[in-house]
This record gives sequence, C-alpha cells and structure tokens, in this order.
Amino acid sequence: MSFISIILMSHLPEVLWLSASPSLQSFNQPLLRYLSPHVRVAQWEYYQTLDEASSVENAVTLLDEYLQSCDTPIHLAGHGISGVIGLMYARLCPEKVRSLSLLSVAPQPAITWHTHYYIQRQLMPCSQYQLLAQIARSLFGSVLPIPAKELVVRLDRDLELSPIPHSLFKLRELAKGGISQPLLVYGSNTDPIVDPQTLSGWLPWLKPDDSLRRIPEGHHFFQMAHPQQVGDELLNFWQTVSVRSLDLSLIA
Repeated sequence: MSFISIILMSHLPEVLWLSASPSLQSFNQPLLRYLSPHVRVAQWEYYQTLDEASSVENAVTLLDEYLQSCDTPIHLAGHGISGVIGLMYARLCPEKVRSLSLLSVAPQPAITWHTHYYIQRQLMPCSQYQLLAQIARSLFGSVLPIPAKELVVRLDRDLELSPIPHSLFKLRELAKGGISQPLLVYGSNTDPIVDPQTLSGWLPWLKPDDSLRRIPEGHHFFQMAHPQQVGDELLNFWQTVSVRSLDLSLIA
C-alpha cells in the first residue's frame, strides 16, 4: 500500500516540500539544502507500490491525513506531479495552506513529463529505452546530472511509482484553476514540458497578489540547476506572504 514519510530538517516546519517521485527526488536536494538554513522545512514523501492503481487523489488524501496534525497553516511547495498534489490539496483544504509554490506545473495540471512520454510512445517507432533517453536530454539539456543509463532507469521507475493519472490507454485531464490562498507559479524558459507559452496560461487564474516567475534556463528541473536563484524567489515569496498576513491581522 502507499505510505508517506516525513524527513524533518528542523522541528515545527514552516514549509512542507512535497515529493511524490521517489526516483527523482534527489534532484530537489540542492534547493532544499539551500533553503534549510533560512527556513524550517520538511519533506513529505509519497511512495506507491507496483500492485496498486496509480491515484493522485490517494496521495492528496494521505497528505490531508498528515496535515490534520498541524495546528497552523503551512507553506506547501512542489515540482511537477508533486506540485499537482499540493494544488489539489490547497483547493480541498485551503484553511490548512498558508501559500502554495508550484514549480514546472502547467495550468492544465495533468500535463507532466509523463504526458509527453505516453504521447511520444504512441507516435515514435522506437524502444522504451531510446524514447526515455531522448526525454532525459530534453528534461535536463545536454549536460546530464547523472549517467544516461542511470537516468533512464530513474525515469522508468518514476513512470511506475509516481501517482500519475495517465497510461498508454488513456490520458486524463484535471481541473484547471487557481486557489484562494497566495500562489507562486515558477517555470523555466527552456522547459520543454511547461514552456513559456504554456506557463502563461496561468495568468487568467492568478489573483492580484499571486506571482508568476520565469528563470531564463535550467530546463524542466531548473531547481536543481539554479538552487540559489530559485531558493531566493521562494524565500522572498514566503516573506511577502508573512508580511501581508501580519498587516491584515493588525488591521483586523
């Protein structure tokens, strides 16, 4: 069955980083290491076994079970499918969410790198290994963070273990829209999955105090390539949310 684990970097976290891709979570570590001296951050991990149906809704339910123990709202953040879980949870339980930061999440949340894989799998007459090798280069650029063979294995594992809503037989859509709480949407100009035009699709859903940010490069996993720049954007956003909340409480 699915389960979660919490890796506390400090007690009483202010920020909860969501991780629903066990085989790819190491690419978040440079950002988390940069953030940890500046803010109390914990990592929520979702693991799905091979003998159960893939369900993003189940991951949302488990996240809700964990956050029931938190007395105050928390900043949620996540990349890709992990961010999608945060988005769905923030809509379900806005009172538990102080803010939400989405990295490489499309306005149609079901669009992930997995979507591109399944589309290309139907169109391209090549092996799964060859296709994943091509996708690896598009996700990370010409300089891969680990050897190509190992990266292909990790992507293959992610297809099996992350709660993606797609399969070879059907591509699913999820509800579009924003949230009632403060929202930061962050992307890369060189991301082939959530490209700048796709990222702009968030604009109709953003509130006046929400933020849309782009980094010039870094591809899909730009938080790994530029942890300091991404970390500073996140820290500034969380600080702005805190100041705004304080100002509202003083007015009240």
